[in-house]
Amino acid sequence: MAKQVVGGQAVIEGVMMKNDNKLAIAVRKPSNKITVKKIKLESAIYKSKILNSFMIRGIFVLIDTMIMGITALSYSANEAIDKKEEKLGKGAMALTIGTAVLLAVGLFVVLPLFLTRLVTESHGFMFNFVDGVIRIGVFLVYIGGISIMKDVKRLFQYHGAEHKSVFCYESGKKLNVKNAKKFSCLHPRCGTTFIIIVLVISILLFSVVSSPGWIAKLLIRLAFIPLIAAISYEFIRWGAKHYENPLVKLLIAPGLAMQMLTTREPDDKQLEVAIKSLKACLR
Repeated sequence: MAKQVVGGQAVIEGVMMKNDNKLAIAVRKPSNKITVKKIKLESAIYKSKILNSFMIRGIFVLIDTMIMGITALSYSANEAIDKKEEKLGKGAMALTIGTAVLLAVGLFVVLPLFLTRLVTESHGFMFNFVDGVIRIGVFLVYIGGISIMKDVKRLFQYHGAEHKSVFCYESGKKLNVKNAKKFSCLHPRCGTTFIIIVLVISILLFSVVSSPGWIAKLLIRLAFIPLIAAISYEFIRWGAKHYENPLVKLLIAPGLAMQMLTTREPDDKQLEVAIKSLKACLR
């Protein structure tokens, strides 16, 4: 039987896995029990040839991935807390996600632009290059800063468990903790690799579009997000199919290196959760 293309995401005390038509979220509760939620994917992108076509699918996959990620985080947040604690409502979750989006735009778009203005007076390639380098630097500092937090460390361990279990499945070995432990925490299709590719492609695209106005630069960066996402998504797909090519390995290497910051070696219990999520997704 042909292998399904599966991917996932670490959530609070668990892992979300998905293929083309199903999503599964496995979470370890405070009682040590693992709960699993399965969702059939009804999004139009999985059925429409137009939405699933080259350079268009990446935009809709990004939107769909954000929606699924929020759904998985919301479920895991409520499953991972003690019964005595108050569960997060939809309003509280929406406020949290909205705040996170604004923070991301401020940190990775507005702040680099502001700092670049202090470094160079150029409006062309040099400005965009410096802006891109600063954006990557801010991202590295941010990841390094949050990685020392206890809860984030556990999230990164579940991230490693997700990668190991996917690698185990793709290798054809039986899906169990013993086999999954042997695989790497670094996977070429990881979202961290996607982020690095986005940052690099944004430097290249913005270098050919220059504007003297600060507001215009900000609006251009926001407007280009769909195009950057589309190009990055196609590059990730191509890279995953040709990963054995030495040139592809070289191009993806920075993303894999970045995963050394966003993944940690998981324990057996975390691998068990990831495998349960993957099995539920594959059934």
